[in-house]
Amino acid sequence: MKYYINALGMHLKSELEYRTSFIFSFFSQIIVFFSYYFVIISLFSKFDNIKGFTMYEVLLCFAVIQFGFAFNEVFARGLDKFDSLIVHGTFDRVLLRPRNIIIQVLYNESDFVKSSRLIQSIIILIIAVIKLKIKWSILKIICLLLMLISAVVIFFSIFLLAASYCFITVQGLEVRSVFTDGGKHMAQYPIGIFNKGFIFFFTFIIPYAFVNYYPLLYFIGKSNKVYYAFSPLLLFIYVIPCILIFYLGVKKYESAGS
Repeated sequence: MKYYINALGMHLKSELEYRTSFIFSFFSQIIVFFSYYFVIISLFSKFDNIKGFTMYEVLLCFAVIQFGFAFNEVFARGLDKFDSLIVHGTFDRVLLRPRNIIIQVLYNESDFVKSSRLIQSIIILIIAVIKLKIKWSILKIICLLLMLISAVVIFFSIFLLAASYCFITVQGLEVRSVFTDGGKHMAQYPIGIFNKGFIFFFTFIIPYAFVNYYPLLYFIGKSNKVYYAFSPLLLFIYVIPCILIFYLGVKKYESAGS
């Protein structure tokens, strides 16, 4: 972990070498993020609710999923860009170092420009929670924290699966965007508003529903089922096969020169 933190520091220093570019990119990301936000605001200018979910309930859902995605873009960018390690043969050097492979891949690249999205998602989360006037309890605090942590875990898991796919295809295909960017845009709304096929897929195949739908129902008082509050814990089980699949790909890897 010490090496990971040091590597992040070096990435930040390198990005700040071109401060003007960094500042412009930082603020451009703010504009991009708020374009997603204004889509939701515009939608609710025409409707009072979407299948029983109010604007601030949807914004809470939106903030949680955007937090998880932005966190991974900042601190796990190496996984998202894993195909470049394979193509350029850099992954061979990773294998030779006596360090954890996943940690090395993580600190291979980071994108601190995207930290603007991380900050914005936290701001929108706070606004949504205040407007919803939640009746706080220890269990609801735990529920909210688990939602945020599980949002990070699910995107980390999907990035791992996408990286594993590169062992087969060498270059990552755009199909992975269906489950990362596409999944992010879909999961920023409560899963329950979609048809049964979508609900099944995003509950049992890619479990976004356990991130910000079932726990959301408990948090905003639409359900009294206490176990919904702890449903995000299932993501810690989901990440295990994703890690195993990645290391299976590592075992099958025969180097860039093979």
